[in-house]
Amino acid sequence: MNVVDIINKAISERRTRFAFELLPPLKGDGCCGVFGSIDRLIGFDPAYINVTFHREGIKQAVRPDGSVEWHVVRRRPGTVGISAAIQKKYDVEVVPHLICGGQSKYDIEDALIDLDFLGLHNVLALRGDKSQNEKFFMPHPQGHTHAVDLVRQIAAMNRGQFVDGEVEECHHSKFSIGVAGYPEMHEEAASPEADIACLKAKVDAGAEYVVTQLFYDNARFFDYVRRCREAGITVPIIPGIKPLSTVRHLTLLPQTFGCHIPEELGREVLRHKDDPKAVREIGTEWAVAQSRELVEAGVPVLHYYPMGKADNIIKIAKAIF
Repeated sequence: MNVVDIINKAISERRTRFAFELLPPLKGDGCCGVFGSIDRLIGFDPAYINVTFHREGIKQAVRPDGSVEWHVVRRRPGTVGISAAIQKKYDVEVVPHLICGGQSKYDIEDALIDLDFLGLHNVLALRGDKSQNEKFFMPHPQGHTHAVDLVRQIAAMNRGQFVDGEVEECHHSKFSIGVAGYPEMHEEAASPEADIACLKAKVDAGAEYVVTQLFYDNARFFDYVRRCREAGITVPIIPGIKPLSTVRHLTLLPQTFGCHIPEELGREVLRHKDDPKAVREIGTEWAVAQSRELVEAGVPVLHYYPMGKADNIIKIAKAIF
């Protein structure tokens, strides 16, 4: 079942569903950790599970003669295979991420063909972050600069059009396409209005729903939805939630994701800065309160970012679902 159909069903039933995102295991770690996290969360009947895609990084190696060489490596490979394994093992819809960074149009096409063959018909189309050695995002020479171009490629493949042109009597894929939204504006956007215009372009190109970047102030999410609707964006907008769990997050999360930490939350965390367990509990309770308000507002899905650790997500899910 396509994710957009699951979302629309939740809207029609006035029900809020649970969903979460997983990181592929570090290279060589196997899938035990991934399956372990799912085993702990599957009882909350997730609408879908997202699996992130990680682009290449740079690794330094020292030769026997003492000289240094650099290698391009991907520390978390296997998104397509892991997604297929999860969907088969748990009978739940899986949404692998696809990114522009480090990928040619042909690489993306090959991944889409593999996904279609494996029965994975949901994707989240993202530009992706810049590489470790890049000051600014640099596309692959044969790739895409913006997520909207990736959306267009996937939508074209749904119509039977491949990179080198239409294939006669081909099997048309049926990908449901999700994209990212930024309640507090993408860091590279010229203005909030320009950011929403970019989102509108992705929707016009074929995106069927939006999953937002994490945020800690629901008022900002509600205002974002209002502004999107005023701009003519009518597709479902799914809020993304990550519970704050360490004192370091007070500075790291705003730097990394451009999100605002409410003064009340920051003050409470700092009051307990020497008690890691208390800080984690404060972040969990804040996410519970966020989730309750979002449920009351009628959002169809709450999308959580466990970042490899499920214990606080379990507490939230128990309180909400």
